Amino acid sequence: MKSKLILLFLVILFLTTRLYFIGSIPGSVYWDEASIGYNAYSILKTGRDEWGEFLPLHFRAFGEFKLPVYIYSTIPFIYVFGLNEVSVRLPSVFYSLFSLIIIYFLVKKLTGNNSVSFLSCFLFVALPWNFIFSRTGYEASAGLFFFLVFISVWFYFNPLVLDKNRKFKSLFWWLLFLFSFVLSFYSYNSFRFWSPVVFLFLVAQMFITKRKLFIGNLPLIILSFFFIIVSFYPVFRLYKFDYGFSRYEAVGLTGSFFEKTSTFFKNYFSHFSFDFLFAKGDLNIRSQIPGFGQVFIVSFPFLIIGLWRLLKNKNFNLWFLLFLFLISPIPSSITKESPHALRSVLFAFVLPVVLSLGIVEFVGFWGRLKKWVLGLVLISYFSFFVLYFLKFVNNYNYLACSHWQCEYKKIFKNKSSLIEKSGKVVVSESLAQPYIFALFYNKFDPLEFRKSVLYNPPDRWGFSTVYSFDKFVFKIPEESDIKYADLIFSERELPELNIYLFDKIEISDKSSVFWVYSR
Repeated sequence: MKSKLILLFLVILFLTTRLYFIGSIPGSVYWDEASIGYNAYSILKTGRDEWGEFLPLHFRAFGEFKLPVYIYSTIPFIYVFGLNEVSVRLPSVFYSLFSLIIIYFLVKKLTGNNSVSFLSCFLFVALPWNFIFSRTGYEASAGLFFFLVFISVWFYFNPLVLDKNRKFKSLFWWLLFLFSFVLSFYSYNSFRFWSPVVFLFLVAQMFITKRKLFIGNLPLIILSFFFIIVSFYPVFRLYKFDYGFSRYEAVGLTGSFFEKTSTFFKNYFSHFSFDFLFAKGDLNIRSQIPGFGQVFIVSFPFLIIGLWRLLKNKNFNLWFLLFLFLISPIPSSITKESPHALRSVLFAFVLPVVLSLGIVEFVGFWGRLKKWVLGLVLISYFSFFVLYFLKFVNNYNYLACSHWQCEYKKIFKNKSSLIEKSGKVVVSESLAQPYIFALFYNKFDPLEFRKSVLYNPPDRWGFSTVYSFDKFVFKIPEESDIKYADLIFSERELPELNIYLFDKIEISDKSSVFWVYSR
């Protein structure tokens, strides 16, 4: 009963802090959220994405080919709540909530320690790493959930071992294992590395330590490999015959082999730097609040103790956690932006477990005082979390509004009545992909969009931009545009049009201004 009450408290704490003002903090959808939402809306209304593809497995979107799981997961929420910020973000909340529950059972299985399980769940809720990701429309939350299901089924049921007396039950766990594996790498790109590597690691461990069992179930293992290879074929086809590789070309490492190798190791170890973990965190403000590390500073000694605990132990389950810890930075390390909290989101699961092991080990040193010491540790973490949450609620929109492209929300939602009365409308494309915000905030009919859309040619990376649809034109505005446009939204002042100056749109931190000219 006590365990259930603690878990219930953690669930309530999670939901309270993730659902609080979820539709207005951050103050706008980011372009990826808008794209996810509108493509889900288009599928709901027409069965096709914005490009007219029927139930696609990869969504072309801006030309970077978004993965399908999160987009399809958003459809029921749009059906119930309409196309808005809440509908796009709720799937992330629920995926992370289910991840929280799985973490309790998985960590208990791996460590055999109930205290470590509860502490891992608490830190999953409280640490900054996953906070913003778990209340905004990030695909990584779905990837992490299915990855946790995949490894949980392995450690609880060993799905590659056929129980001849319970064939139906064995088949169920085998299918759940494989489908969760596949859904993880169709959720977020980093899991296209982590999931296969972990699968091979687990199968190799089974071959080394349980060879007779491995050989006895070889047909099922071969069938599993075949299933996975077939599931990977659409990914191979995308990268081989379409612009799928363009995403990595745009963000991946460049230079000679030596330069790439050198940069990779530099990027890899940057994820363990004091600045990234404890002081400054990810410098991308969409991933982290300025002034906080990815974990709270109080975690420093517990991280050292937790890693020492993993290294000194010869239990395979704990070595598996160490393996996850070591591979967590790799997807981020092969890209230009590093350290990168989102691309190394596996840390959001692994670090709480390592820290929890360290806390339990540390508390155990204190003998009769261990309950008091544990209480002080929990109060410290909870105090940091309250401070973090209050800063997020009170300051995040002021600090980050422009980073979430609030300007386009202020144009397409706040000025919707003005736009509706106007003829041709020119909108600056300086903040990237304004068309998707026009579609999202106006809930524009997907069929009408596909009839009227005109595209700019794809760039060398395969990324495409919309030039116009319906009454909208997306370009850098010029004074001459007033000859055919009734309304212009420009990020730079157009002095010759000051007689037509109608309004100014300012972001809360005054980092940008949009000038509104109306004829």
